[in-house]
Amino acid sequence: MRQSRGVEITGSAQHQAWQERALPPVEQLRTDLWSIPVPIPDSPLRYVSVYALAVPGGLGLIDAGWNSEVSWSALTSGLSDVGAAVSDVRGVLVTHRHPDHLGLAGRVRAESGAWVAMHPADVRQVAAANLRGGVAATRAETDFLVGLGADRQDAEADVGSPEEMEQFLDMAVADRLLEHGDLVDFSGWRLRAVHTPGHTPGHLCLHEERTGLFFSGDHVLPRISPNISTGAAGEADPLRSYVQSLHAVRDLAPTEVLPAHEWRFTGLAERVDQLLAHHEERLSELLGAVRAHPGRTPWDLAAHLSWSRPWSSYERRMRIFAVTETDSHLRLLASRGLVRTDGGAVPTWTAVVR
Repeated sequence: MRQSRGVEITGSAQHQAWQERALPPVEQLRTDLWSIPVPIPDSPLRYVSVYALAVPGGLGLIDAGWNSEVSWSALTSGLSDVGAAVSDVRGVLVTHRHPDHLGLAGRVRAESGAWVAMHPADVRQVAAANLRGGVAATRAETDFLVGLGADRQDAEADVGSPEEMEQFLDMAVADRLLEHGDLVDFSGWRLRAVHTPGHTPGHLCLHEERTGLFFSGDHVLPRISPNISTGAAGEADPLRSYVQSLHAVRDLAPTEVLPAHEWRFTGLAERVDQLLAHHEERLSELLGAVRAHPGRTPWDLAAHLSWSRPWSSYERRMRIFAVTETDSHLRLLASRGLVRTDGGAVPTWTAVVR
């Protein structure tokens, strides 16, 4: 097995901007490649890095950004900085269905006629969400949280109104599908699609075979662990999928990792090892909580875990992410035969005695 030399920051301007809580600059990474930071309103992630690749007669994009006017302004300004316009975009490759990546893809397509490509598993989820609408989507998420042990009133408060839910719906349905192993139709590049489910069922990374660049989306980030959660329409065991996906990319040995958030880096293998170790520590902590508090729901158990801030301060999306991430860890423990549920309408969890 290849030994990593360590994780090293290569996106120094991005890293400095992160420390200063500022938006990083548009950067030219190669003669034919640029990174454009597109802000995410009211998000601790701050921005998504949209990558623009020179192709014959225009540009290809990897991801598009959040669907807001401030994000659109940043994207169009960034394209102007590299001597281009939205009308020059020929295709948008979306790493996954989340609105900070997919949100502006429809607007780019409408302005330029560009194709939009994504993995079919995420395309199906986007299409289903668009048909569901805000009222039905709010009800489904509320019911799912109640099924994890939430009081209905708390669940309704955290999910929010149907109007708030609408911002996560009505997104572009891709007109091209990318399966694992497919080559992206960006002439002059050899971008190979790597299916890495976990963060979403259809998450894609892109391995550029000529240069060794690895566009990691949200699968591998340099500082944080991406949220791996269960959901009303998600995978049954998403953390298991995520762990398998980490192993699948560990030994690719790219020249540089270009993530969608934070900063560029080298040392993919070591970063993967750090993420795997993080989840093993989390699983161990959760198993201890189940043993100390048997017969509890994921909603209850989340309160007995360590978080980056006091549990009492968690609400709304932050609490939803925490509880559904706890649920994903419980499901992986169950697949390993370490915990079991009572099978009730609102399942509770108990450690398996060995």
